[in-house]
Order: sequence, then structure tokens, then C-alpha cells
Amino acid sequence: MKILEIKNLKKSFDSLEVLRDVSLEVNEGQVVAVIGPSGSGKSTLLRCATFLETIDSGELVYLGEKAATTGPEGKAVYAHPANLRRIRRYVGLVFQNFNLFPHFSVIKNVTDALITVQKKDREEALAIGRELLAKMGLSDKEHAYPYQLSGGQQQRVSIARALALRPKILFFDEPTSALDPELTGEILKVIRQLAAEKMTMVIVTHEMGFARDVADHVIFLNEGVIVEEGPPAAVLDNPQNERTKAFLNRFEH
Repeated sequence: MKILEIKNLKKSFDSLEVLRDVSLEVNEGQVVAVIGPSGSGKSTLLRCATFLETIDSGELVYLGEKAATTGPEGKAVYAHPANLRRIRRYVGLVFQNFNLFPHFSVIKNVTDALITVQKKDREEALAIGRELLAKMGLSDKEHAYPYQLSGGQQQRVSIARALALRPKILFFDEPTSALDPELTGEILKVIRQLAAEKMTMVIVTHEMGFARDVADHVIFLNEGVIVEEGPPAAVLDNPQNERTKAFLNRFEH
């Protein structure tokens, strides 16, 4: 089943064209890694896919439901607000810098949206939250506050918070870039575990070894276009495009 289809997506900021005619598909249970140099449009692609930015034109489809299409005037037209709210629930996002509420305890960070957005009963929300914290190895941190946690622990809380809403697809924007190498391993282990459970994920990453190990499909984005894509062994170990080769060479030296 196709979870996400992006067709001919374009996005500019003023006169700067950041994404130019990007098309991709993500199937259920698939892990897609998005790689590319800084400024290539990776984060903008994620922000467009998760409704944090509006697209200029193109099509955004989740589980066959059109979130955005190109209207007769060549501009993107978004679905009716009620439909869009429902479609947004398919999507989870884990940020680079954790984005936890500093004045909320760990358990409140994880359960708040369950109670306020999904209107779940407090006891049910707590049960979901505690189960996810246990999965993240953080049961003993339930009453702690973000400032009392390491970066790796904060990122695991933010993953638990995203999973609490039971998204159909989970997006990660450079989930380890704010962490030192030791803590990076913690997060990669969690993502590996989610991949083993067939969680559908799109991961913007600069960790090439991780992309090779975990992703089913790698997309190399450069200057707002997909230059090359395919299985990790093809893209990372045997790239065909000169720009992909030049980019990957920087990681090997």
C-alpha cells in the first residue's frame, strides 16, 4: 500500500527555488533515507510533507487522500480544513532539536497531544505513554523534565511523543545531528528497532552507514531535485551520477 505520494512538488522562498519538480513514493513498512548536501532542500521537503510549509504546486497524497493538488491557476490547492486535519493525523515528525516543552514533565510531553488533540481519556493516555517510555528505556524518567535529561534521552522522548499519536508514517529530520557520537548510537538503535517492526519512515540523515544499514530506499537530493535514487547498495556503493559520487566521496576521506 502506498502511504505517501509526492508528485511534481515545487517550493520557492521569494525568488529562491528550493524544490524543483520532486516526485517520490513511500510504501507501507518502507524506510526511505534522504541524503544530500546542506542547502539541497532535504529539510524543506520534510516540512512540506508534514504541512509545516505550504507547497507552491504539485500533489501531496496520503493513503490515497489528496492533501494538496495543483489548481487550474497552477498553484497548490489544499484539501478542506476538516479533511486536512484528518490527513495530518497520519503523519508524525521527530525534529532535529527535540522540540520538547521545557515546562512539561516527560510523561506530559508524551501524552499531552493524546489528551488535548485526540481527546483520549487521561488514564488511557498515561497507559500509552508509559508503554512507549518503557520501549524507549525511559520508564524511570516519567516525572523528569527535559533539562534533566541527556540529548539522547530527550530525543527518545520526542520519538515516544510522535509514536503516541499512532502515525502511519514517521518523519525524522536529522535525528542525530544535535547529538555527540555516543548518544547518536542510542537513537540509531531505536530507529533500527522501529524499522524491524515495519514502521514506515522517512529519515533525512547525514549518517551514511546508518542509511546503508536501515533504509530500503535512498534518495539523493541536490539543488532541489532528486538526482539519484534506489536501494542503498546501488546509490551508496555504486552511484551512477557524478554529483552523487562527488557527494559520497566527501564522506570517505
